[in-house]
This record gives sequence, C-alpha cells and structure tokens, in this order.
Amino acid sequence: MEKPAESQHPIHELLQRRWSPRAFAERSIEHEKMRSLFEAARWAPSSSNEQPWRFLAATKETPVDYDRLLACLVEGNRKWAFRAPLLVMSVASLNFEDEAKPNRHAFHDTGLAAENLVLQAVALGLVAHQMAGFDIEKARRTCLIPPGYDPVAMIAVGYPGDPSLLPDYLREREMKPRDRKPAGEFVFSSQWGQASPLIR
Repeated sequence: MEKPAESQHPIHELLQRRWSPRAFAERSIEHEKMRSLFEAARWAPSSSNEQPWRFLAATKETPVDYDRLLACLVEGNRKWAFRAPLLVMSVASLNFEDEAKPNRHAFHDTGLAAENLVLQAVALGLVAHQMAGFDIEKARRTCLIPPGYDPVAMIAVGYPGDPSLLPDYLREREMKPRDRKPAGEFVFSSQWGQASPLIR
C-alpha cells in the first residue's frame, strides 16, 4: 500500500513515498538490503564527525535477540510490530569520545542516521516505522546499554503488508490520509513567530 505525500511544492520521490505503516508482510529481508540500510546510516552527517549513533538490530532468524527487542516495545506497538522481520533500536552516545564533554547534538545526529536508514529502506522497496513507544529502562537493562548512552527510538522494518490483518482501530489509522502542518506554521524569519518570506 502506498500513501504518497500530497506536497505543496515539489520534493524528492523518496521523501514523498516515505511514511510509517503498521502493516508488514512476514517476509524476510535479504541480507544485502539490511547491510545497505546500515551503510546509509553510516554516511549521515554529525557534529565534528562524531557519529554518535549506535544500533541494536535483530531479525527473526535470531529469535532470542528479536524477542528481547520486541519485549521493550509498549503493548500497543507490539500488537503490530511483531510481524516486521527486522527490529532496530537507535542509541545515542551522549559524550564526545576524545574530550568526554557532553554532545548536545547526539540525539539530532542519531536522528539523521535513522532517517538515512529509513529513506534507504524506501529506496529498496521496504517500509519502516519509527517508534517512541518503548520502555527505555527495560532497554537499558535487558540490552546491556552502558552508562553514557541513551536509547532513542525503535524502528520496525520490512516489506509492506496487508492492512486487513491489523486490528480495526489500527487499520483505520493506516487508511487515513496523511497530513502535515503548513510550512508557514514552523518556518519563521530571523525572529520567532514572524512569517518568513521564503515560503510565500
């Protein structure tokens, strides 16, 4: 199922096609494609080229690892994410490696790497759904995440599936048209709240 964005101005096809479905086919992802996902993440930009992102990833081929990540999700996300063949947890390194000073851009940069991964997924005919709904403390504990690192998000990745397999309330959300705030609500001139002439 495709839900291309109805953009007000031209944008790249990958951006137009990217969305966050909950319906996944129970079909394995080829290893070559999975390697491409993480290679795309590898080339994300970062402050001082620090590359603060880390990823914990598992497929159903390694059920103990997969179930450990799945168990970190809140129940509402587990109801559909269990069909995704690949689960990923993004983690940010909170300090610069050389100076041990806090890296206030770590979450931003980890998000950039995750978006690279997600867009690469679209380019490969896959879909990805990023989730904030997971138990961070359980993730730290069960995934042995050391101090100085913060779990950021979970990502379900796979081939598009059949929305009819979803519970009714999720199927309705799946079929709803996509919408976004107009750019005028978040693009300002050099002073907060003043509309930018760039988007008129």
